[in-house]
Amino acid sequence: MILPIVAYGDPVLRKVGKEIDKDYPNLEKLISDMRETMYNASGVGLAAPQIGKDIRLFLIDASPFAEDEELEASDREALKNFNKVFINAEIIEESGDEWAFNEGCLSIPDVREDVFRQESVTVEYQDENFKTITETFTGLAARVFQHEYDHIEGILFTDKLSSLKKKLIKKKLEKISKGKINAEYRMRFPNIKNK
Repeated sequence: MILPIVAYGDPVLRKVGKEIDKDYPNLEKLISDMRETMYNASGVGLAAPQIGKDIRLFLIDASPFAEDEELEASDREALKNFNKVFINAEIIEESGDEWAFNEGCLSIPDVREDVFRQESVTVEYQDENFKTITETFTGLAARVFQHEYDHIEGILFTDKLSSLKKKLIKKKLEKISKGKINAEYRMRFPNIKNK
């Protein structure tokens, strides 16, 4: 089932997600619905807060980036099969030089900005079978992970912009929260006035 994606301005996007266990109600269906919602919106990641749930769960399918000829061959190879479910993820270590990449977010349509993130992250998480995994991601895989991880920490990519950039996009963000945007997918807006 395709779920509406929560738009910028909704308080759920600012909550730190709660850990879940294997008894979380209808988890398999939730993951399936989130995957369908992410693909419907042409996203490469989707976090539970973006569908209104303040839990530590997100999905990533970065395989579309494997076709990007501008990326290095090693990056394309790493992304080819990067399709994972992350439950209760924690970043153990971030390392390497910060680098900029143009990011967007399904909760903030039509806003794309360069964001600086570290090159490498070592993370611990549970997969959909609640097997604990420790893994290190680098390059674009690390970046996509960090973007989705921020969602379960109540952080949006726009928080990482300079104060000047924030001022420049402020009106756009206000319009998004009021539903004055044409998204290609279903959304739920926090500040639509009911008549």
